[in-house]
Amino acid sequence: MRKTFGKLAGAVVLAAIVVTGAAAQDAPRGKKAGDFVVGLGGIAVLPSNGGNTSIGGKPEASNSGTAQLDFTYFMIPQVALNLIAATSQHDVSVKGSALGDVKLGSVWVLPPTLTLQIHPLPASRFSPYAGIGLNYTVFYGYGGNKTAPVTRVRIDATPAFAAVVGVDYELAPNWLLNVDAKKILLRPDVSVNSAAVTARANIDPWVIGASVRYRF
Repeated sequence: MRKTFGKLAGAVVLAAIVVTGAAAQDAPRGKKAGDFVVGLGGIAVLPSNGGNTSIGGKPEASNSGTAQLDFTYFMIPQVALNLIAATSQHDVSVKGSALGDVKLGSVWVLPPTLTLQIHPLPASRFSPYAGIGLNYTVFYGYGGNKTAPVTRVRIDATPAFAAVVGVDYELAPNWLLNVDAKKILLRPDVSVNSAAVTARANIDPWVIGASVRYRF
């Protein structure tokens, strides 16, 4: 995961250097109503992990790194809607159960997240923001190694609340460098071997990202 995220973050930095060349000295363009912004970058998905199972122990999901697309629309200079598109793979397990540590294999996660963001300094080159919103996470592509007698795992799709803080830095009139951090309160139900074992997984991940954005 560290190597994957490192490569993605390095690509973001390289793209920023290529786009800007020498640092721009002109006054920033700032954010305006009607701006549509597309971003491409890398994220680290860092589950907080917690919860409980019917055989004791704690459900856990591994950290992961992946690419991310995001789309932002400014309704007015101070208010925007942002949608992220990404998918990541995680190893899942139960630690310290009545059966010991149990591997549940791996799963892919698709977590589209829509946030309403407030940008208090839209005219500034260095423009922080914060927001809240909704997430709906779907789990798919189950696989990986499982500890016997585990043969089947299902994690229910679930809605969640999300919060975000971040900052845009204007590199050029149409190019931005972005870093942000999201907290998603994600707590799906889990079923193992057709509900022979059940669990509530308090995944609650931090999603930390960096991207280059283009403003239309």
